[in-house]
Amino acid sequence: MTSTPINYIQRTKDWYLALGYDNPYQWAHFSEVPFTPLLKPLSECKVTLVTTAAPFQPDKGPQGVGAPYNAGAKFYEVYSKETALDHDLRISHVSIDRKHTSMEDPNTWFPLPALRRAVETKQIASLARNFHGMPTNRSQKRTLELDSPEVVKRCKEEGVDAVVLVPNCPVCHQTISILARQLEAEKISTVIMGCAKDIVEYCGVPRFLFSDFPLGNSAGKPNDLQSQEYTLDLALNLLVSATQSRTTQVSSLSWSESDNWKIDYCNPNLLSQEQIALLRAENDSAKAIAKSIRN
Repeated sequence: MTSTPINYIQRTKDWYLALGYDNPYQWAHFSEVPFTPLLKPLSECKVTLVTTAAPFQPDKGPQGVGAPYNAGAKFYEVYSKETALDHDLRISHVSIDRKHTSMEDPNTWFPLPALRRAVETKQIASLARNFHGMPTNRSQKRTLELDSPEVVKRCKEEGVDAVVLVPNCPVCHQTISILARQLEAEKISTVIMGCAKDIVEYCGVPRFLFSDFPLGNSAGKPNDLQSQEYTLDLALNLLVSATQSRTTQVSSLSWSESDNWKIDYCNPNLLSQEQIALLRAENDSAKAIAKSIRN
């Protein structure tokens, strides 16, 4: 069994070239990385959560367990919701691993309940009134100039000391990485919990907890409370222990006894030409839907 993480940048490039798109995406990359040490003990910090998961919209088609990519259920504006309430957030993103995980347990992508428990155990002082939803945009310009500054503003208004950021799909990991950089530049400490190591490290971030799990499971294994608690604990401890930017910690947890899920993910070599043509048509349709919503 190989322990080498998936190279999502190369894998997605090969995937879209196989589908007939000849303009490979240019991923965000920065040479300098801002870093803000935690300015007080973690037990005295107000923390919030940033997610790329979308609020469930019952009129927008399949978004539940095993749902296909649903461009109609995406969101394109930053949203904020109260941390004291329960929320139904879904991850019917493009390129989530749908074969090896079923999207049945939201605690694997939305660790708000685990953060509440961290307050109860006094690991952190409090949660901010709101957590924030960060839209996933392929447009780095929009992420840099509109969405990230808006989340930074909302965090500063609530006096947040630290932010836990949880991405899902490949572009989510880039989006969250860009946001983490801006938060740190504004003296707010961050830690990313994610599964796409190459994308996050290529962008350049302060602190990153990497779990070598299928995309959509950045906060731990589904229906495994111990895994979820352990993953959040690693992330919160990394907030304290990191002394410089580009600090990556690798979780010791493994997804399964087999690494076959790494071979299966977006692998055009496993598809027939008929399957590739169908996927191209589905992708074109999804892009048209997304464009109509944005406009």
